[in-house]
Amino acid sequence: MTEASYRIEGATGPWEVVIGLEVHAQITSNAKLFSGAATAFGAEPNSQVSLVDAAMPGMLPVPNRECIRQAVRTGMALGSQINRWSRFDRKNYFYADLPQGYQISQLYHPLVGEGTMLIEPEGAAPKTVGIERIHVEQDAGKLMHDQHPTRSYVDLNRSGVALMEIVSRPDMRSPAEAGAYLRKLRAILRYVGSCDGNMEQGSMRADVNVSVRKPGDPFGTRTETKNVNSIRFVMAAIEGEARRQVDVLEAGGKIVQETRLYDPDRNETRSMRSKEDAHDYRYFPDPDLLPLELDDAFLAECEASLPELPDAKVKRYADVLGISPGNIAVIMADVEDVRYFEALLAETARRQGKSEAEVARAASNWLVSDLFGGLNRIGRSVSDSPISPAQGAELLGLVADGTLSGTLSKQVFEIMLETGDDPAEIVEKRGLKQTSDTGAIEAVIAEILAKNPGQLEQYRGGKQALFGFFVGQTMKAMGGKANPSVVNELLRKALDG
Repeated sequence: MTEASYRIEGATGPWEVVIGLEVHAQITSNAKLFSGAATAFGAEPNSQVSLVDAAMPGMLPVPNRECIRQAVRTGMALGSQINRWSRFDRKNYFYADLPQGYQISQLYHPLVGEGTMLIEPEGAAPKTVGIERIHVEQDAGKLMHDQHPTRSYVDLNRSGVALMEIVSRPDMRSPAEAGAYLRKLRAILRYVGSCDGNMEQGSMRADVNVSVRKPGDPFGTRTETKNVNSIRFVMAAIEGEARRQVDVLEAGGKIVQETRLYDPDRNETRSMRSKEDAHDYRYFPDPDLLPLELDDAFLAECEASLPELPDAKVKRYADVLGISPGNIAVIMADVEDVRYFEALLAETARRQGKSEAEVARAASNWLVSDLFGGLNRIGRSVSDSPISPAQGAELLGLVADGTLSGTLSKQVFEIMLETGDDPAEIVEKRGLKQTSDTGAIEAVIAEILAKNPGQLEQYRGGKQALFGFFVGQTMKAMGGKANPSVVNELLRKALDG
């Protein structure tokens, strides 16, 4: 589906959807943005709260260097402008889960400026989406409404947790483009290690800005659907909200700038509150925090710490390692899969004394076909695979050196999947080693030819396709343990003799 092809059809004709995303990503760090309190998920309510987080009088915030470093690394990975000078502002609003009565954020001078991201929506041409800014801010606490029949409680464990708010330009025009953008952004965050990308736990969530217009018209009034915590829900929220706006406009109504919530059970958005503008929050520079000034050494360290990023990795896999596009797509789907493959590839090359390019195809085929297929059957992922990368490389080595045939390797793999044992140990204990004993193989071949005189006569009469029949019979008689190349060579000699 191309950008131009996605339209909301209404009674007055097609409408174009305009989409911008504000992604809140929890920064990977052991402490909060301005305090030393822990950030672990799932702790008992109010067990990870410092005096700073609770806004006790006289408590002053101190920026966490690691949080700033992770945000800068993220900006670099996105090719964004890094602002050497930035400043924290107070965003004033009053809510029960905000102890200070304001949020420390960045409005006028964010840490990271403009950048771009190339996305590849399914079934559409690649497209560049602009990134307006990345600013760093502290999270609020959490209201708990299900602990008492008449009261709401406040859990401040999240209060002060460091967030990156990654703000896109309104460049997306379909749910598919928004989905592609979020998947690519999540992958980059996970590769960099600046956010774990766990949307179910709320460490990455999106505010979805949607408006509609007649093609070619100025932008319409947008709404913001808050805190959508899955890519599938983001795409559904866009479609549902765009449809709602078209219906309102075609009925003669007006779209109100407001904040909305997405209800996945009903697959609809509903009004939450009127949408404030920046001036409503009475932003001003935080008087307790000095501006951030980044020096050359800090920026150089951030850049040097970046890993190989997804686009570069895909290019290397294809151009240098010769891995098939299908295998690349499967391996690149999750950063944990990539890490497993990289370890498997390095260990396979080391064991066989070859380059990674020489073993990459066999390693990727085994990973995608055998391991992923096996893990899918038992409902596990590579992060808890019973077969380690080193064991996988050992199995591939036994095939490469002729110890195991393809058939035997699959038997050994199934035992490894069940027991977690090393392949060499399984081969030794169960006698599964492939044989290249020419005398034993010749004896079996002679027996096969004697039992099948009709097929032998047809083969020698010109029916060459029967060669595969004799190969299969020989391998079957030897329990799949015969070396296939030796079988082929000896069979040719016997059949043509």
